[in-house]
Amino acid sequence: LCSRINAGRRLLHVHSNVSDGTFTPKELILYAQEKGLAALALTDHDTVRGIFEAEKTAEGKSIELIPGIEISSEYKGGDIHILGLYIDYKQTAFSAALQRFVEAREQRNNQMAKKLSEHGFFVTIEDIMAAYPDAVITRAHFAKYMKAKGYVSSYEEAFRKYIGKNCSCYVPRTVIQPEDAIGLIRKAGGVAVLAHPLLYHLTLEELEAMIKDLKKLGLQGIEVFYSMNQKEDENLMFSLAKKWELLMTGGSDFHGSTKPHIDLGVGRGNLCVNETLLEPLRKLRKREENET
Repeated sequence: LCSRINAGRRLLHVHSNVSDGTFTPKELILYAQEKGLAALALTDHDTVRGIFEAEKTAEGKSIELIPGIEISSEYKGGDIHILGLYIDYKQTAFSAALQRFVEAREQRNNQMAKKLSEHGFFVTIEDIMAAYPDAVITRAHFAKYMKAKGYVSSYEEAFRKYIGKNCSCYVPRTVIQPEDAIGLIRKAGGVAVLAHPLLYHLTLEELEAMIKDLKKLGLQGIEVFYSMNQKEDENLMFSLAKKWELLMTGGSDFHGSTKPHIDLGVGRGNLCVNETLLEPLRKLRKREENET
């Protein structure tokens, strides 16, 4: 599906250090231009704070910045992620809803820091915020901080032993229902897309049932091309997109050094997101704008 190796590539799923990536929004734009990308969607977790810097950096450059977000929600007891593309990130109601997410996250972070302290680690939320200023603090920042302090030997160990699900210092997050995530994105003028469907480790029957349910709730797209997908995975996602009449997107899920095996533009080396995928997203957004 790629006509050329670099030119025309659009990556619609990338993270900055405003959430759990390691590149600043400015560095992402400059790196994307260096890699020859035509467009990039900044989709930080539950926040749009990085878009302002990215937008300023992209001014006058050949790369198109697509305002986006990745919202974590829960489906039948498991985590799923909904991407919002082309969102009106300055919308007042959208900003207010995100602020409620931030407050819930802050409460969770305080509880997690307390648990780590009770287990003998000198970890305070103030120290972590000082180490990662201007970031929306996530478990990834806890893990990086613990590694930097020598409390664990690796980022992965922090999750495996302490802050991963069901571990001693894990604190469940406030649950966001898929209908709320999809509704929030669409009310902000965005296109709601199911991110990396195969990472949820569902059977094909379960995956189809979830897609059917999400479609009823307003889901508009599905991430077909993804760094971890093999060719047969892409073919399956392609067939599901066609069957359920969903738009197709693709992205690397680039995080920088926290996922060193994934590079911007190429994923694990074979990712290619064709330029033809972007125009249907634009048309859908324009059509819905005209209907409101």
